[in-house]
Amino acid sequence: MAGANEGFLAHVKTGVTSLCRCWGLTRRDGGMFGFTDHDRDLSFEGWQFKAGTGLSARALEQATGLSVDNSEAQGALSDASVREEDIQAGRFDGADLICWQVNWQDVSTRMLQFRGSIGELRRAGGAFEAELRGLTEALNRPLGRIYQKPCTAVLGDATCRFDLDKPGYGFEGPVEKITPAGALEWQGLNGFEPGWFTAGRLSVLSGAAAGLWRSIKRDQHFGADRSITLWEPLRMGLETGDVVRLEAGCDKRLQSCRLKFNNLMNYQGFPDIPGEDWVMAVPKNKGSNTGGSRR
Repeated sequence: MAGANEGFLAHVKTGVTSLCRCWGLTRRDGGMFGFTDHDRDLSFEGWQFKAGTGLSARALEQATGLSVDNSEAQGALSDASVREEDIQAGRFDGADLICWQVNWQDVSTRMLQFRGSIGELRRAGGAFEAELRGLTEALNRPLGRIYQKPCTAVLGDATCRFDLDKPGYGFEGPVEKITPAGALEWQGLNGFEPGWFTAGRLSVLSGAAAGLWRSIKRDQHFGADRSITLWEPLRMGLETGDVVRLEAGCDKRLQSCRLKFNNLMNYQGFPDIPGEDWVMAVPKNKGSNTGGSRR
């Protein structure tokens, strides 16, 4: 239900209202959380809004045109709702948010007040503060192709179209060893060339860090051991025995796209674009000036 219906407007015009706010939060991993600042639980549209979460919102700033709607919400950290370790792990980053004003005596009388996403999350002293960003926030992002030699696609995305589930391009299994420096090690992880996973991706499939991922910095061999180093550590603890998935790395070069992935038709770079030395080129005063290759 978008906007204010006649019942909601009539209720407001009475001058004596029984309104509260309800928030519906959907994380990127599919987790759904409902909050309300009323003193009892409410439900509608498939949502269950829990009372007693300590969540409250500041004034909502809205404007016509393409101005960005924004607000902030404050709440208490709780094992039953928003936990500090989940915020630290980034599970709430970019989560979708819907906010209603609701007549708690008749939840069918309500107004959709805000739709957007969670921006910056701050936590301190057992509480958190979340920046709420409106839908027009996405219009602030620069869009368009970048003319450069390396490929601009992300391996496996809609422009790359490479199937990462092909045999030989991934590995799933439990972590055998974690070094004091944070590197992950396996023994006998054969069948992959040295450096195969460099610039690839590690996704956690089980354990406390399930659903999180990080880019792979190095894939090294030390005798029979294979060592995987991440660019930055996971913000949730990874334990020995947790199941992870390693995906092959792509260095964005034309040669790798052709030989490693056999995906040259979907290469999104411009390998023949002139380099900086072309700007300094001058006409030749001898030889053949046919306009052909300078090599």
